[in-house]
Amino acid sequence: MTDDSSRRTPLYSAHVELGARMVPFAGWEMPVQYAGILEEARAVRSGAGIFDISHMGRVRVSGPGAEAFLDYLTPNDIRGLAPGCAHYSLLTNNHGGIIDDIIVYRVSSHEFYLVINAGNAEKDLAWLRANHGKDVVLADETTSTAMIALQGPAAVQMLSSLAATDVWSSSRFTFGTTRLGDLEVLYCRTGYTGEDGFELVMSADAALEVWGKLLAAGAVPCGLGARDALRIEAGYPLYGHEIGEDTNPVEAGLMWVVKLDKGDFVGRSSILEVVESGPSRRLVGLRLSERIVPRQGYNLFSGAEVVGTVTSGVFSPVRGVGLGMAYLQPPFHRKGSLVDVDVRGRRHQAIVVPKKDLISD
Repeated sequence: MTDDSSRRTPLYSAHVELGARMVPFAGWEMPVQYAGILEEARAVRSGAGIFDISHMGRVRVSGPGAEAFLDYLTPNDIRGLAPGCAHYSLLTNNHGGIIDDIIVYRVSSHEFYLVINAGNAEKDLAWLRANHGKDVVLADETTSTAMIALQGPAAVQMLSSLAATDVWSSSRFTFGTTRLGDLEVLYCRTGYTGEDGFELVMSADAALEVWGKLLAAGAVPCGLGARDALRIEAGYPLYGHEIGEDTNPVEAGLMWVVKLDKGDFVGRSSILEVVESGPSRRLVGLRLSERIVPRQGYNLFSGAEVVGTVTSGVFSPVRGVGLGMAYLQPPFHRKGSLVDVDVRGRRHQAIVVPKKDLISD
């Protein structure tokens, strides 16, 4: 069932033609699956899959004050980001909470491109507009463009076979432009699956043709269900699950994108306080030894004591067991700790593992 008020991406007709199951997501009508979540996720792990991610916000930030503006609003080091490179970052509030997690592309000395979460797009834009000065120009390019993720071990070879220029030698978190036939495409060596690949941005008018070229090259169409399974297996956070305005980068394990020594930025003093005092909980990975799936909101126990809460969970297409992420209070967050997941009144044991090792041995 879909919501009549939901927006549609430029690829909507392609999803319907492929028989996708469409669902409302973050104000958009999006494909949750085509052939099936497990089949699609396994295709990405073994070959190459494509995802319509046009629902994500795309904002161009330019002007002589763009660098200083973004360096103050985000905790990562904007000044150290070279043109042609991108990095993962956050928008933080005055209390150190996470407004959103974003990708920042540096186009030139005075121009940047942001990719933001669909569900936060209006909030993020309002925050950016409320804080920018006259020397910064914001342009929302979400509806005039489309975005496709090509992910999997075969993704680089696949795009290389279609692209007019060398994309093979690009490094992680670098980007450039190429042509697929007559179509200009921005490519970035990024993704949200734990696999190699690219995220591609093109004009809205070119989206169907780019999608068709990737399908013809052998890419498997994948929906939101597979994307969620893959990002959980990779230990990647999702806004509204692992992170939000009531979470900080310390407890979320995101201090690798927070540069406390770069100078002042929004929320710095609050984040520093948590660093100095220590967080009251930590985000960890959970692995069960059975097919039970830990769901968001399930309590975690040590004996009779509630010691944490599940934030995300999935049946792992790779390991064939339940995996998840959770916030646990010390000392239960330590690697190798055993906790019990309460699933509808029954306890199931899980072991704490680093998020990056959820599907590795």
